[in-house]
Amino acid sequence: MPQASKAKILQRESLRQESSKTEKDDGLHIKRSPSSPQGGPKKRSAFEDLTNAKQSQSLVSKRKEGGKPVGKKTQKSTVGQETSKNNEYNLKSSGPKASQEHQDNAVEQKKSKAPVPPEEKAADVDKSAEIKSPAYDEVDDENLNDPFLNAIYAKDIFSYMKEREEKFVLKGYMEKQPDLNIEMRAILVDWMVEVQENFELNHETLYLAVKLVDHYLATTECMRETLQLLGSTAILIAAKFDERCPPCVDDFLYICDDAYQREELLSMEVTILRTLKFDINIPVAYRFLRRYAKCARANLETLTLARYICELTLQEYEFIRESASKLAASCLLLALKMKDLGGWTPTLEHYTGYQVTDLHSLMRRLNLLLYNKPDEKLKAVRYKYAHKVFFEVAKIPPMDVLKLEEQLKLDT
Repeated sequence: MPQASKAKILQRESLRQESSKTEKDDGLHIKRSPSSPQGGPKKRSAFEDLTNAKQSQSLVSKRKEGGKPVGKKTQKSTVGQETSKNNEYNLKSSGPKASQEHQDNAVEQKKSKAPVPPEEKAADVDKSAEIKSPAYDEVDDENLNDPFLNAIYAKDIFSYMKEREEKFVLKGYMEKQPDLNIEMRAILVDWMVEVQENFELNHETLYLAVKLVDHYLATTECMRETLQLLGSTAILIAAKFDERCPPCVDDFLYICDDAYQREELLSMEVTILRTLKFDINIPVAYRFLRRYAKCARANLETLTLARYICELTLQEYEFIRESASKLAASCLLLALKMKDLGGWTPTLEHYTGYQVTDLHSLMRRLNLLLYNKPDEKLKAVRYKYAHKVFFEVAKIPPMDVLKLEEQLKLDT
């Protein structure tokens, strides 16, 4: 080995021995620099020194320099003694008022820490429950995640439709029709029910078509020769408004047994729309009935019975004056009574806006309608709802009049 390399090794060993001697003499250990290498940021806590760790470390280091080792317990005791001395000094300097305030604060803290009896806790819970829980059910909350049901806007939509009822109030118009009578109107509606069933249209289409006929006849005279043309054209307009795939014009010409020409049907369509000023979004009872049945959580059989009662009113001229929402509520309430499923609930009262006493007179009339013997010329509705598809609800006997009166008295 060359002598130059040996000399370098001897120098390194001598330097190490000197550094170890100096460390032993000083009695200190080498510490890492507080800053990170390469000029990095210094370490620090997010909220500075909240625990006074630095002050306690300085105190410990001073006592170590004095030659007395200090443990953790003695550190805590000394810190507690110092804080108590400082508190005593502050109380003495502030005078008797401050000491009295200090005592009051201590008493209040003891009171706040005192346990609350379980009876008071239960009473507070009951009060909060009474305040928070509404008297009715939120029927739309369970469908908020379904975008097809529009549960967020359901209440606003039906409130809007109920407001529009005031615009479409019907009064008696048959005295203004010299060539028509009530029986002719009933026969026309019975035929319209058959058309709805043959074309498999929505029930909303049927109800809207009947409304279009009534509103047209309320302002315009019509001859009996064109009455069927009026009915078929009303179904065409309602189907365009409500159906996804409405029937074409040729289908209605065929269903009328080619009694009218294509031009006549199109001309009648224009006449109806102009007479009604193209405002054909008329509230119908069937929409309200489905909404109210959902609020009552009625099953499909009960809803079908209410639909049967409501559809019977389409042929009856005396029910054209009734609002759609009130008629739907009365049909549902009568169906609930006939099935012994209870009466008018706070939820129904909230969503319909009707109290049970508001529906009594209309319920009586609807029950009497079920008692009437079916006319031989008006069999479409009863035949339709006597089928098994509709649970044969047309065969259910009407409610006894005396029993109905007793239940109405209990409601009041």
